[in-house]
Amino acid sequence: MNQPYDSRDIAAIDLGSNSFHMVVAKVIDKDLQIVSRHKQRVRLASGLDENKNIDEDAFSRGLDCLAMFAERLQGFPIENVRIAATQTLRIANNAHMFLQRARDVLPFPIEIIPGTEEARLIYLGVAHTQPQAESMLVVDIGGGSTEIIIGQGFDAELVSSKQMGCVSYNNRYFANNKLSKKNFVDAILAAQQRLESIASKYRKKGWKVAFGSSGTTKAIYEVLIGLGYTDGIITLERLDKLIEHLCHWNSIDDIQLDGLNDERKPVFAAGVAIMAAIFRDLKIKEMHFSDGALREGLLYEMEERFKYSDIRLRTAEALANKHAVDLEHAAKVRGYAGEFLSQVSSEVGIKKQSELATLLEWGALLHEVGLNISYQAFHKHSAYILRYTNMPGFNNEQQQVLATLARFQRKTLKLNEMESFSLFKKKHILGLVRILRLAILVNGQRNDDPLPELQLSVEDDVWTLRSDNKNWLDENKLLHADLQTEQQFWANVGWELAF
Repeated sequence: MNQPYDSRDIAAIDLGSNSFHMVVAKVIDKDLQIVSRHKQRVRLASGLDENKNIDEDAFSRGLDCLAMFAERLQGFPIENVRIAATQTLRIANNAHMFLQRARDVLPFPIEIIPGTEEARLIYLGVAHTQPQAESMLVVDIGGGSTEIIIGQGFDAELVSSKQMGCVSYNNRYFANNKLSKKNFVDAILAAQQRLESIASKYRKKGWKVAFGSSGTTKAIYEVLIGLGYTDGIITLERLDKLIEHLCHWNSIDDIQLDGLNDERKPVFAAGVAIMAAIFRDLKIKEMHFSDGALREGLLYEMEERFKYSDIRLRTAEALANKHAVDLEHAAKVRGYAGEFLSQVSSEVGIKKQSELATLLEWGALLHEVGLNISYQAFHKHSAYILRYTNMPGFNNEQQQVLATLARFQRKTLKLNEMESFSLFKKKHILGLVRILRLAILVNGQRNDDPLPELQLSVEDDVWTLRSDNKNWLDENKLLHADLQTEQQFWANVGWELAF
């Protein structure tokens, strides 16, 4: 008997600096039901050495955890699982090695997301799991970074990610497990210095309700209840009393608090110090604990793909406007790029509705953002902007693809300067580069004279541009000259272009 509703299982995994989390949910019609939660303390950040390389022990802990998650995800389609890696894998020099080994254990793509994108998704997770407030402040203290967001409804309006977390601060300010008032003062002051650049902006914007999410806030909430504050509400006065309480012990190992488990104990003091600094600098009166966090944000965004697309559209349009992009020209380039891809998609191995096809469109729209800085080497300016600008809706590697398309859109093809990719294959990126270059080239004259209909084909790795109009090159002499120059650029790297 058929079910009277659509149902599917989806999963989100958060590869944090301290713990790895997985949430599995069932989507029934428009309802999302959490089926199971899984958490493993991996302590990835503890494995970072002074050269920002993750050691083998931390690698092994992470991979063992992913192997367990893989058992639960057997039979899940690739599009129903989303995995986001955060601060430690953002900064580790050997993160790519972890991703390579993870692929053998867990056959789903892992995205390393920028801090600001992590913040937006955390906000989304909280917004979907709390009663709607007029405006919300959300604070998430992780193992390696802290995200602070103000938003309304499901839209994050002010987002920040700061490199301060309970693991990194524990290593720095509570070395040798020592607890003292001086250590707390030093840790709080360091966190306040991190917050200095954003605090006034957040205070000025204001909020109606403050929420804290993830492990640090949960631990503080549970300890406060254990101390007799049955509502679990976090206030600065209660945090100060908690710090006094913690200073009764000389060593972190000696802490005995109801509600604090042994796994959280090593990094608890550092988390409390960071929270106290945030309360002081942002002048927070009280904070509630929220169950929703990054993984819930990933789940809800997977199920509401239209919101995801809408976010990326808003991001691209805002960036294009900020850098005074010629939108009419960009639209023409995007149109040709899409048409060329549809003509050669099977030969280059990129489906028309795939993630890469979408990135080609964004790349075409934004390829000239650097022109606003200078015409000289504008492709390099464009690449830099697309690589390092905060772009809500795009993960690190998606931004890397956009930057690569911009970098190699014109001039000499210095392919040795191309970065490696984890989520995408290099041969597919090179296919997009060729398509975008041709789409830009045929629109090089920037005039309204219509070109004849063009066909692009690929056979035995020879790319051929042709038209049913036999005289199209004679009628477009500048284009013919540009194609000849492009032909030489391709020949220099062993590619073949015919027309």
